[in-house]
Amino acid sequence: MEEPVQTPEAGTADVAARGGIAAVFSRHRRAWLIAVGALVFVLLGSGAVFAGTQTGETAPAAASAVATPTPTPSPTPTVDPARPVPAQATTASRLRTCSVAGLAADTRLADFQAQVVNANTGEVLFDRGGTTSSRTASVMKVLTSAAALNVLGSDYRATTRVVKGAEPGQVVLVGGGDLTLSRLPTGQEPFYTGAAHLDDLATQTMVAWAADPANPPITSLVLDSSYFSGPDWDEGWARTELGLGYMPEITALMVDGDRDDPTRSTSARSEDPIARAGQAFADALGGGLTISQATAPAGSAQLGAVQSAPVSTLVQQSLIVSDNTIAEMLARLLAIENGAGSSFSALQAGIVNGLAAYGIDTTGMIIKDGSGLSPHNAVSPAYLTALFVKVNAREGNLGVLFDGLPIAGGPRGSLSYSDRFAGANSAAAGAVFAKTGWIDTGYTLAGVIRAADGTPLTFAIYAISNAAIGNVSSNAKIAIDTLATGFFQCGDNLSNN
Repeated sequence: MEEPVQTPEAGTADVAARGGIAAVFSRHRRAWLIAVGALVFVLLGSGAVFAGTQTGETAPAAASAVATPTPTPSPTPTVDPARPVPAQATTASRLRTCSVAGLAADTRLADFQAQVVNANTGEVLFDRGGTTSSRTASVMKVLTSAAALNVLGSDYRATTRVVKGAEPGQVVLVGGGDLTLSRLPTGQEPFYTGAAHLDDLATQTMVAWAADPANPPITSLVLDSSYFSGPDWDEGWARTELGLGYMPEITALMVDGDRDDPTRSTSARSEDPIARAGQAFADALGGGLTISQATAPAGSAQLGAVQSAPVSTLVQQSLIVSDNTIAEMLARLLAIENGAGSSFSALQAGIVNGLAAYGIDTTGMIIKDGSGLSPHNAVSPAYLTALFVKVNAREGNLGVLFDGLPIAGGPRGSLSYSDRFAGANSAAAGAVFAKTGWIDTGYTLAGVIRAADGTPLTFAIYAISNAAIGNVSSNAKIAIDTLATGFFQCGDNLSNN
């Protein structure tokens, strides 16, 4: 279908009319919309009211027009389960920045273990295998000394006696475990300062013997060394130590630690210390006596007695130059005193029980001797750092032990030697109080450091050889001293990293 043809006149008028209407509609569009909306509302509302009337319902129209939402129930408050609370509050640890990691990585330290503790707070500042028990070398003497000071006390003295024998003209020399008794004449000082002298005992014996006119001349001497039971040599010790002069056979009767030279620390020892002591006493009695070994008769009259220096002196003599003889003497005496026994096999119980009073866990500790010469001893660095906290505080009799420790750069002792704390490590001279240790398979050092910042540190360092590394060499001492000097310089700022 075609659209109609429009003339111009007619089209103009029509357009004008439509334009006016459009304009009016445009101007009143909103009003129209509002009006229409109102009309629809009225109609809907009326219908709703009408419907409600027909069904008998009387709900208000306004309520029908606007729906009321269903109230949302308020949520029931819930309580979060209580967070677990530590049984003991954790103390924040300060950030420490002084690292000795490079020094600790020195290959000369071989199989390395160490621990450092702030002695004031008990905080572990540095630890490398600190809880693992390993061989201590002569640092074992610290444990022996601590146990002896607890069990025997600082005033205990070992006694050597002479009693009448079972036969006429017979006397018995009874060893009481004093391995420092000297054969040098009174007035001549042996290596062990303050030691008892055999000639003093001989004089007492002859005076007491002569006091009874019924006694015939002394013609025989019996030697009683039964206070210690065998064996006399630990299975872990190299027999070469005897000839090198570092260790005697351990018997309850001997003189001068059985040294060939009573005045020297290191001197060859004999194969029979009891015979050496017996011959020296027979000579002091005038000589010409027959000599035998047996046990003294029970209840025999005493003819004379001499005593060793007190334990306080013996401990310091043992520690300062690392004397093996005194350490074994103390170990055996304390084991006897606390009922553990009188042999090497008694030392485990004797020393461990002797340390119990200090309240430090001894789990894993293995003790084969009192001197540390055995490679089978095993003590953790952590035990030593804990014990040295008490030594530093001079608890009980432990001040005696502290006073016997060698001092780096000191006037005497095993840390005064030219190869210890030399060169740059002399910075710690006078500040390191520690026991040295050395056997073929390890070097050790443990004690107390008065750090540069004033902090007292307790420490233990082990340089141990193993199958993979081989035997540690003597230059481990330099690496140990260098690390200890690092501890000294770091003080309480020592980092475990």
